Amino acid sequence: MRRKSITSWRNLTNYLAMFGPAWLVMMADMDASSTIGAAETGAVLKYSLVWFLLLLAIPLYFIQEVSGRIGIATGKGLGEIIRERYSTKISTLMALPMALTDVLTYAVEYAGAAVGLAIFGVPTILSVPLIFVLHLLIVLGRKYEQAEKVLLIISPLLFIGFSLVLVESGIKPYPVFFFSLSPTFVFLLAANVGAVVMPFMLFFQTSATAIKFSIKKEVMSKRKALSKVRMETALGAFATEILMVLVEMSMAGADPSTDFLSPMSLSHSLSSVAGPLSPAFFSIGLVAAAFLALVVISLGSAWGVAEALGIKGNKVNLIYLIESVPAALAISLVPMEELTNAVLNLLVALVFALIGPGIIQGIISRDKKIMGDLKNSRKESILYWSSLAFVLIFGILALF
Repeated sequence: MRRKSITSWRNLTNYLAMFGPAWLVMMADMDASSTIGAAETGAVLKYSLVWFLLLLAIPLYFIQEVSGRIGIATGKGLGEIIRERYSTKISTLMALPMALTDVLTYAVEYAGAAVGLAIFGVPTILSVPLIFVLHLLIVLGRKYEQAEKVLLIISPLLFIGFSLVLVESGIKPYPVFFFSLSPTFVFLLAANVGAVVMPFMLFFQTSATAIKFSIKKEVMSKRKALSKVRMETALGAFATEILMVLVEMSMAGADPSTDFLSPMSLSHSLSSVAGPLSPAFFSIGLVAAAFLALVVISLGSAWGVAEALGIKGNKVNLIYLIESVPAALAISLVPMEELTNAVLNLLVALVFALIGPGIIQGIISRDKKIMGDLKNSRKESILYWSSLAFVLIFGILALF
């Protein structure tokens, strides 16, 4: 009995040795914009896209698995690999769309966190600076492992908050499958696909996994590390889509005209479909999602840009400030209601920002000079390119 307990503990310890990057990137995938997108989907379509959201875990896994594998195979970030293998121009071209869309994403994260705190009575003029400072305290001058520990502690709050809202609202007898070619339905499909893989995710998981493996490589083979990263990526892909489902189901039956970035409108809508405590529960999940994503996106975006340009040392800190300060100022000065209509459009735009990094990541995954024995097999390549095509096609459909 004692021997079994020791073995089980060792197995758990070995599994957790690489745990962190894949889980956190999946939790950051459930950011404020994704939360708002899922809430809007529930208000308009009720449970009709539950099947589709769960299906999205498949392309999410196959795309992000390659990101983690590249990190293990090379010990480098995606931006650095592109710059070294191709050129600084190409690496900059891959990172620039991510950086530009991330500035807009930051604004949504600040707005989401501010709305959640406003429901608890904290005014925006206080909450945004507070979030900004706390975020910088985590990302500036700290090693990744330190930031990771804080984020792993925050991540359960997403499940606690959104689950409690669904418990209060209860599961209703709405149909869970529906399909239509109407413009509204297709646009919501595209918005949810845009939420499933964002450009920063590729850069973050590659770099964070490389950092993590560099610490463990003396006691762990690449194959063993890859096995653990695959399990974690699969777990995270399923978990983030479960979060999307929780939010969609929680908001089913809400007024479709709800302004999800208005504390008053959101609180009223939640109270009407769930109960008096639901605004507080939802806010816990929303603030945790927004803050966790803010930190992860900051790290992923800064790493990607710095690697692409060959920037090292303390200069990386400037990228955090350049990207984040404008977003914090904008949320402090611009009414958040003006941002609401842009959220779903942002999710669709993220699909197009993914084109360059997604394609070049697929090319790198088949390059034996870069990947060695961990390069994509023919089957793995088919699964990767099919997953990427699935995501990109829906972004294109949203234009029509």
